[in-house]
Amino acid sequence: MNATRGIVLFAHGSRDERWRAPVEAVARRVAELDPQTKVSCAYLELVQPDLRGAAEALIVQGARTIRVLPLFLGMGRHVREDLPRLLDDLRARHPAVEFTLAGAVGEAPEVIELLARKALES
Repeated sequence: MNATRGIVLFAHGSRDERWRAPVEAVARRVAELDPQTKVSCAYLELVQPDLRGAAEALIVQGARTIRVLPLFLGMGRHVREDLPRLLDDLRARHPAVEFTLAGAVGEAPEVIELLARKALES
C-alpha cells in the first residue's frame, strides 16, 4: 500500500446526532476535492470515533502523515491543552506516522471573512 496523506477533522461532539452533519459534510467535501487523501471525523467527547480511533483507521488505510484540523472557532482549552496531549499519545503509539496539528479553523482569515459576510446577510 502506498503512503497516503490523512486528515482528521476534530470536533467537540454532542449527544444530538444532527450536530455531526456539518462535520461529516466537510469530510465528504474533502474527499470530493482530493480522492487520494483519506479523511475521517473525530470527536473529543460524547460521540465516536475519538481521535485515536479515527487516526488508527486512517493508518490501517495506509496513512503515514496525518494532519489534525480542529473544527473549533478559537484556541480554547480543548485545542491548547487536550488536543496536544492526545496527539502526544498517538505519536508514542505510532512513531512511524507524522502527525501535525493545524490551527483552529475559526482563526483563519478566510473563515473570519466568511462568518462576517454570513452575519451581514439579510
